[in-house]
Amino acid sequence: HVRLVESGGGLVQAGGSLRLSCAMTGDIDRISKMEWHRQAPGQQRELIASDTSDGSTTYVDSVKGRFTISRDNAKNTVWLQMNNLKPEDTAIYNCNAFVQLPAGHGNFWGQGTQVTVSS
Repeated sequence: HVRLVESGGGLVQAGGSLRLSCAMTGDIDRISKMEWHRQAPGQQRELIASDTSDGSTTYVDSVKGRFTISRDNAKNTVWLQMNNLKPEDTAIYNCNAFVQLPAGHGNFWGQGTQVTVSS
């Protein structure tokens, strides 16, 4: 059974930084792709960053230059470093993993972590 546990959210002032972690447990052969999504109050969830197995990363325009996605395959952990945070970054952040399993492949979500940026 694969489980994703996020941590690192909290309350920070505008201009500050947070580092979110997403740790995966379970019988995973390989991480194919990792994504970070966020959902602000009253808005739809949006994909903000992704990291594929070949090392390529993509970001939504609103976080480019401020957020960095990275991973440690040996630890089955992915991070989202968030710098120069803005009040509009306030949202629940979720990680989403596409993984290769011994019996196939799967897609799993974390429970979410709240990020609140005060002005």
